[in-house]
Amino acid sequence: MTVLIGDCRAIMPDHAPFDMILADPPYGDTALGWDRRVEGWLALAQQSLRQSGSLWLFGSLRSFLTIAAELRAAGFRYAQEVVWEKQNGSAFHANRFKRVHELIVQFYHSDARWDGIYNDVQTTPDAAARTVRRKMRPPHTGQIERGYYVSEDGGPRLMRSVIFARNCHGRAIHPTEKPLGLIEILIRTSCPPGGLIGDWFAGSGVAGEAARATGRRYIGCEIDAQMAARANARIAAALPLGSPLPKSIPPSGDTP
Repeated sequence: MTVLIGDCRAIMPDHAPFDMILADPPYGDTALGWDRRVEGWLALAQQSLRQSGSLWLFGSLRSFLTIAAELRAAGFRYAQEVVWEKQNGSAFHANRFKRVHELIVQFYHSDARWDGIYNDVQTTPDAAARTVRRKMRPPHTGQIERGYYVSEDGGPRLMRSVIFARNCHGRAIHPTEKPLGLIEILIRTSCPPGGLIGDWFAGSGVAGEAARATGRRYIGCEIDAQMAARANARIAAALPLGSPLPKSIPPSGDTP
């Protein structure tokens, strides 16, 4: 469980093979100092990924169109995408829609079969709200009334591809930090328990915290030494899988 300091292209292949790779790379879409595109890392990531593993890549549609040929050349095949819906978004241009979502796209080896890829699809326990429904006879008439439905079952349903999670904002230690819960979903879906996650652009280390919480191993890489130190501190402070919940903190002024 550590974030290494340096260039992911030089460091991460030495720690392969990874059961899952997470990547939130800079794409050079802005003039910000940290937003500089990194060339050549995709081919190295493909070579570092276990045959049964997959890559989850964050980005915008524009960024994915830009690297589509590079993904194919590196030997990646598209699997599926998740849409992260934010409560607040960005509006860089006054003449375009405010963007309140981000894409997370899953890729796997182009020479692999999908049924050989580790894929533990997550479920949510709210099927009663959205499951297939059947019409019922209203008790006061005995006839089928249009629009009168009841849930067939209240069991789990497959998690949907659009996931709402609040931005980190003031709690974030990195400008593009992702929500912990969102990362946990990706990890539980695509990395087996005890498997190794490679986080090629670690940033805040949120993926390391998620790995620790879900019982996976983790190696991250971050080129900013100060950010890497903060990420490692975050991971070290995270509760590992199976830890008891911390005792509640009494309100200010109360005696413990």
